[in-house]
Amino acid sequence: MNTRDAYKIRATRGSNSYKKAPIGMAQVSSKTNTKTEKLNSQDYSIGSKTPMDLNSVCESLPERSCRHPLTNMRQNAHLARCEESIKVRFDSITPVLKKLANLQHESDFVSKADSITSSELGFNFPIELLESAWVDGLNMKALYAKAVFNALNSSIAQFSDDLGRNVDLKVDANSFFLDCGYHSVDITPCSDGRLKGLAKYILRLPLSAITVRNSYAGALFNVESNVRDWEKIELDRLRNGKVLDDGNAYLKIVVYHRSGSDPSHQGCAAHGSNDKVSAEAGLEKLTEFREAIENTYCCGSAIDILLIGVDTDNDSIRVHVPDSAGNISVHRYVDTSELYNETLSMSIDQARVKLYNAIDICSDITGWGQGAGRPAEGMRKVVANLLEYNLSQIEYVADLYGGMYPDIGHAERYISVGNGFQEIQLRNIAYFAHLDTVEEGSADLDIGIKIFTGLNLNKGLPAPIAIHYRYDSKVPGSRKRMIEKCYRVKNAIINRYKQLAENNNLYFQISIQDLPLGSSLEIISEEA
Repeated sequence: MNTRDAYKIRATRGSNSYKKAPIGMAQVSSKTNTKTEKLNSQDYSIGSKTPMDLNSVCESLPERSCRHPLTNMRQNAHLARCEESIKVRFDSITPVLKKLANLQHESDFVSKADSITSSELGFNFPIELLESAWVDGLNMKALYAKAVFNALNSSIAQFSDDLGRNVDLKVDANSFFLDCGYHSVDITPCSDGRLKGLAKYILRLPLSAITVRNSYAGALFNVESNVRDWEKIELDRLRNGKVLDDGNAYLKIVVYHRSGSDPSHQGCAAHGSNDKVSAEAGLEKLTEFREAIENTYCCGSAIDILLIGVDTDNDSIRVHVPDSAGNISVHRYVDTSELYNETLSMSIDQARVKLYNAIDICSDITGWGQGAGRPAEGMRKVVANLLEYNLSQIEYVADLYGGMYPDIGHAERYISVGNGFQEIQLRNIAYFAHLDTVEEGSADLDIGIKIFTGLNLNKGLPAPIAIHYRYDSKVPGSRKRMIEKCYRVKNAIINRYKQLAENNNLYFQISIQDLPLGSSLEIISEEA
C-alpha cells in the first residue's frame, strides 16, 4: 500500500510550525527535547541524507546519521503535532486545578478562574462549580472529571476533522488490500491504552480502511460476536452483487503486546505479563474464529489470519508469518526492531528487498516454528508493507523519546466503555472496555478499575468513565435504544462498584454517535 506520497502531500498542506511533543505523565529529558526539535528542523524528503545527531537506536553505528531510508519524515512530523495537540489538553488539567486551588478563597475567584481555564484549557467550568468554593472549597473531583471529558470531546472533534481530510488514504489502502486479495480487514487488539494508537501510529493504516476494529482485554475477543460481524459483511457484499467465491478473502488480525525492557511486569495484565501466553491466547482465538466460519459455512468462506505482537516500549512489531496453508506459529515471526538496524545503512530499494527476504527466511526456518512453506503472495505483500510502515514509527519513537517511551506502563486518562471512540488513535489516552453488558465485560472493567486505582484513585482523583455507543440512523428507534442502553450500563457499573460510587470516585459522561466514522459526537449527560 503506497500511501507515502499521499501522506507527504497532506503534510505539505499543513502548518510548518512545530512544537515539542509531550510524553504524558513522565518527565521530559533534555535529550528528548533536542530530538524533538531536530525532528522538525530536518529535511523531511523521503530518503533524506541530512545528517543529525545519533539517537539511542543507532549508537552501534557511530559513523552514520540516524535516518532510516524508509522513514516518512513528513508523516512523522504531522503525527508529532497531532500527539502534542491532544496530550497537552490532558496534561494541562492538573497544573490548572492546582492554580485554582490556590485562588479559591479570593474575592474575585470566579473571574480569575474563568480567565485561567479559558486561556490554558480552552473552556470554562460551569459557574455553579466555582461560586460555592468559598463555602466548602472546590469540588476538585468534579472539576477534574469535567476537564477530562472536555479534553476528550475536543480530541474527538480534531481526529474526526483529520479523518475527513484524508479520504484518499482510505481509497489507497482499500485498493491495496483488494490487490492482495482481501475485501475486508478485521483487527482486534488488546484494550490496553498503550495500543490505542495502533492504526494511526504503530501500523500506519488509515482507520477508515479497517472494516471492523474492536478491542478486548488480552485481545480475547468473543468468537460468536465476530462471526456475526463476518456474516453482516458477507451479506452486504451479496446485496451489492458480490459473491463469496470471488477470490477475495476476509483478513482477521489479532494484536497482542509485550514489554522488551520489563517483560514480567509491563506486559499484558490479562495474561500475567507473559509474552508467550499472550501470543498463544491470540493465536487460539484466531484459530477458533477461522474454524467457526469454515465449519458453519464451508465453501467460499475464505478466512486468512495474522498475529502481530507490539513491544509497547518502542512500538516495534513482531509479525507472525503464516505458512502456505495459512497457519501461524508463535515461534515464527519477523521483528522490526532487528530489521531497523539491519537496514539502516541501505538504500530504499535495498531495504525493501531486505524486508521481503526476511519474510522468506522466516518462512524457511526449522524446529518449533517450522511451517508448510511460504505464504501466498498477497499475504506476503501485506506483511512486507506492515513491516515497512512500522519502521517509520520506530524512528518516530527514537526521535521524540530516545528510542523508548518514558511511560512504559499505564498512563491512561479515562476509561472508555461501550463501542469506544474509534476516531481517537493515540497511545495511553484511554483504557477501553468493550462490552454489550456489564456482565459480559466484567473482566475488562475490573482491569480498568485496577489500573485507575493506581493512576487516580490512590491520589484522590476520580476515575472518569466515558460510556459511548454508536447507533444506526437508518434503523428506526436505534438512537433511543442506544441512549437507554447507556443508562443501563451506567447503573450496572455503579452497582458493581458501589463503594467507589458512594465516595464520588466515579464520574460519567454518556454520549452516542451515528455509525459512520467521523459522525458528530452527541453528549447525552455528564454527571457523577
